[in-house]
Amino acid sequence: MKPNLHPVYQTITAHCQCGNTFETRSTAKGISVEVCALCHPYFTGKQRLIDTAGRVDRFRRKYATAPATDATAPATEPTAPS
Repeated sequence: MKPNLHPVYQTITAHCQCGNTFETRSTAKGISVEVCALCHPYFTGKQRLIDTAGRVDRFRRKYATAPATDATAPATEPTAPS
């Protein structure tokens, strides 16, 4: 068997954006996460809407229904040239 084949599996401290830190094991030197068990909506029961640069508003404007047109007006068909 080759020596030093496997990476070093060590205890590290992971940092969350909410400020929470916790210990875990990894081959990486450090881990930074966006959400953890203390700030994730599934575990906290609180829902946060994260709107990055107005994406929700842009989506609503893009897929908003057009103003209602007169649906009872007969559609005009182009006539064939004679």
